[in-house]
Amino acid sequence: MKKILNLLAVLLVCLAFDQTSVFASSHREAPLISNDPLADNTDLYAFKSPVDKNKIILVANYIPFEHPAGGPNWYTFGENIRYEIHVENNGTAGDDITYRFTFKQVNEDPSTFFNIRLGKQNLKTTYTLERSVNGGAFASIITNGSVPPPNIGPRSIENPTLGLNVPNYDTLMFRAIKTASTGERVFCGPVDDPFFVDLGGAFDVGGFRMTGRDGLAKFNCHSIVIEAPISTLQKEGKTLDKAANILDPDYVIGVWASASRPEITTFDASGGGNDGHSGNWIQVSRLGMPLTNEAVIPIGKKDKWNATLPDNDVQFASYFNNPELGLYMDDSKFGGAVPGLANLRIQSKSLGSFDFRNGHKGLYDLKGSAAVAGTALDEAAFGGVLLPDSMSPRAVDLLPIFYTGVPNLKPYQLATGKNGNPLAAGKPFINNFLPTLGDMLRLNMAVPATPRNDPKFSNLGIVGAAVLGLTDPAYNTTANLEFIPNMDGFPNGRRLEDDVTTIELQAVSGVALAAIGLWYDDYASPGSPVTPQLLKVLSFNAGVTENDTTFKPTFPFLQAPWRGFNGPQYSGPSGPLPVNWLSFTAERVGPSVQLKWEVDNEVNNDHYDIQYSTDATHYEKIGMRPAGKSGRITYYFTHATPSMDKINYYRIQQFDKDGKFSYSAVRSIKFSESKLLNVTPNPVSDVIRVYTNQALLNVNLYDFAGKKLATKIATNGYAEFKVSGYAKGIYVVAAEKNGVRLGVTRVAVQ
Repeated sequence: MKKILNLLAVLLVCLAFDQTSVFASSHREAPLISNDPLADNTDLYAFKSPVDKNKIILVANYIPFEHPAGGPNWYTFGENIRYEIHVENNGTAGDDITYRFTFKQVNEDPSTFFNIRLGKQNLKTTYTLERSVNGGAFASIITNGSVPPPNIGPRSIENPTLGLNVPNYDTLMFRAIKTASTGERVFCGPVDDPFFVDLGGAFDVGGFRMTGRDGLAKFNCHSIVIEAPISTLQKEGKTLDKAANILDPDYVIGVWASASRPEITTFDASGGGNDGHSGNWIQVSRLGMPLTNEAVIPIGKKDKWNATLPDNDVQFASYFNNPELGLYMDDSKFGGAVPGLANLRIQSKSLGSFDFRNGHKGLYDLKGSAAVAGTALDEAAFGGVLLPDSMSPRAVDLLPIFYTGVPNLKPYQLATGKNGNPLAAGKPFINNFLPTLGDMLRLNMAVPATPRNDPKFSNLGIVGAAVLGLTDPAYNTTANLEFIPNMDGFPNGRRLEDDVTTIELQAVSGVALAAIGLWYDDYASPGSPVTPQLLKVLSFNAGVTENDTTFKPTFPFLQAPWRGFNGPQYSGPSGPLPVNWLSFTAERVGPSVQLKWEVDNEVNNDHYDIQYSTDATHYEKIGMRPAGKSGRITYYFTHATPSMDKINYYRIQQFDKDGKFSYSAVRSIKFSESKLLNVTPNPVSDVIRVYTNQALLNVNLYDFAGKKLATKIATNGYAEFKVSGYAKGIYVVAAEKNGVRLGVTRVAVQ
């Protein structure tokens, strides 16, 4: 512990730096690396295998914006570059495991100008994989590994005379999977770029839009994928069955990727290609957490960040304490000029007093007080880092997310079970703390994988887990540790499906603070913390919420690269792109609800199902609209029988002709605040009896100051509270379901 405290104390020294920042994961993110695409890290993923609980998947992607038809010289991994994946597992500086890939190329038939002809490849690429453990010498664990060629077209790939004579491109991918002498499985090759983001909206000063345009759609990249046993990556070689629980701190790893080039390159003046490379290896690109170098590091230090080892990242720590994006979520700054972020507003008076906007105090007034004693904010723990000064409000939440991992300590637990005190112990939901003070993707390998077909699977990762832990009766009736779906999602590692852009924007807007009980400004005790502002944050998305194609269900999980032959209208594994959702609204019209949605790009579109819910979890189909023919079209639907006393939730499910589908955003309408509770007797001196016509309601008893005293589940429409031992006064009985306050009744105890 002393070593951890010493490491974290170093961070305090550097928090006096000036703060600034700017938003595609690492695609052309820094001036120098934008001119060296072969060495450019684009993305990094680390996640529990969804098909083998004992395996971890590491994915490092390189070479951004590869056009499928970008020949005749298609991209491939570069020679004279060291591509490395680094793993730390013991909380001290320096790699504990390093995987190093070096690639070689050969022209099998220099007489042709085609990349593939007569079964031969030009720029045929192979690799050697070496591994170093605990800083020791590198040893080769794969030699002569093969890299599939670009997916040029049918004559190049499938044709038995001119091409490679294989049934399909997937065959080439699966043939390229190798098993290392140390047990890891490895794939290296071109793939569909799995990242998704509205580049045009994001970089137009945060101009996010409801339906964005995926700037990476139908582009490829080159990927290194490793499937490693947990025992290989765990610091003591332990297998999963040795974990104490699903948040065992001994199973946390930190992962980052890099590319390095020789210090000196000399060019062959004769044009013969015999360039010279010498000198020390220089790191020119790296990646850990997504979007750090885009959305946090200022443009003047991006090249320096790429050249810096994570062990020296303390110099950049201050850029998280007042994130520039926070200025566009604050109406007293530039919030009004960025309507795309209008749903994201940082707490300025959480619980009536805590202001987390840039330059404000946050929780600083609690520094050194009895209120934080025994928590991670205690000076004896990490208070010097997490509460460094009176002008660094976001050190308390953004530094753990990006720089150390989040510990399973007070206050970093869900508000479930805290009884209104955000600094109290609550329900554990994340523990990926690894105090190496650097930008890495941290993953707790003991956390189970959420099945991809689980109805509660969410691409919002830990945010999705937090919502379930706060609102779902399956998880919110106890503060005990239990697996909540999506505890294996970003920022606890990063799954291919995770919408990291939306998650990080929600994080900047304070959603992690809300999750632990520092609610948004419109919360009024003892009301439901699931307030309109929190719902706005949770319903926000960055405009593009999923990849433009599917993922494979088995290793290497990434989809085959898009094919160049198909031209500007080329399609890939998922068929044409789904419709563009331009808008979707729900409005009260008398006792009915009118839905209106506007779309374009209805290529391959078949129909729309209108879906309805009163709990925002279980939806039913209440109508259908056939798709139009083309162009920009507006659709309408009227729901004549909405609930008058519940919140009505609506979404539209769009179906392609091939069965694939997409969803609109969710819209909600509430007609009244009708009380659903019959509480008797009132006044009361012994037992309160609560009757309701709603099944499985959470019925809570609060004192008038808002402190929760007891919780019951209304079974068969009935619950009761014994109050004979309570002081005389006014108490509140409140009914909730899935976090939504449905009814409140005051009762007098005498």
